[in-house]
Amino acid sequence: MSHHARNPVHPLDLEWVSQVRVNLPAINRRAATHATRRSVKMEWQSAWYLRAVSCIDLTTLSGDDTQANVKRLCFKAKSPIQQDILKDLELDGLKLTTGCVCVYPNRVREAVEFLQGTNIPVASVAAGFPAGQTPMKQRLAEIEEAVKAGAREIDIVITRQHVLQSNWIELYEETKAMRDACGDAHLKTILATGELGSLTNVYKASLVCMMAGSDFIKTSTGKEGVNATLPVAITMLRAIREFYEQTGFKVGFKPAGGIRKAKDAMTWLAIMKEELGDDWTKPDLFRIGASSLLTDVERQLYHQATGKYAASHSLPMA
Repeated sequence: MSHHARNPVHPLDLEWVSQVRVNLPAINRRAATHATRRSVKMEWQSAWYLRAVSCIDLTTLSGDDTQANVKRLCFKAKSPIQQDILKDLELDGLKLTTGCVCVYPNRVREAVEFLQGTNIPVASVAAGFPAGQTPMKQRLAEIEEAVKAGAREIDIVITRQHVLQSNWIELYEETKAMRDACGDAHLKTILATGELGSLTNVYKASLVCMMAGSDFIKTSTGKEGVNATLPVAITMLRAIREFYEQTGFKVGFKPAGGIRKAKDAMTWLAIMKEELGDDWTKPDLFRIGASSLLTDVERQLYHQATGKYAASHSLPMA
């Protein structure tokens, strides 16, 4: 997954956390101006669409998931864009996959089997996803079982109460325990930002989870009422930037929930580039949690190749 040194566990620095101040009007202005301007010129759009595909965590987290739809998802992850589209774009030799396939823990083993022979990692949600309201012993066991089944990335949820009550020591110890349970698997920590009350809380929680060894911080489960928004993203990205400046370690970012259109993916890639630089536009430091986004990106690439728009049903997930 990573081409940089893995973020280790750092001592909890409560003084650093206590000094956090977020300028809400400035964050909102930055988000508003970014959302209204064209981020990528037409001649570069195909390249950016393809980069977005490589950063997608292709996800299925439904109660009716079966072996069959996990298999379809894995097939699509291996060949996310139809070969005739790539050929028309003169990219038929391009080896393109999605960033990973993300499933529930009891689907990990079959996803690993379907992706055998590729380098596409399987990610599993765990630790009482999506609410995190299960006992800690059970949450850690779920992580360990997913890793044992072959998951190379674990998307965990934090206890929101710790943030809302400013229990930073408890949040740190919880996240650190989950990092330990992951072993060599990378830890993607979901903050559930729509339930944290304020952007100051989002920034503080981001710092604490990075101090506890998170490899990625992630906006949302996709199940909250408010998911990935630009003000939240800017807040988290600036926490990542400050953390890197202070420690020298790069932590990844993953927005999730409500990202369905190709133009949204462009917006997210552009803000990553502007706030953090090119390294954070690649899959080892940037992922997009999505299920339906890939279909629209493929539709836009079809338009780039042919000048026509394909109906969604002609670009199936598998």
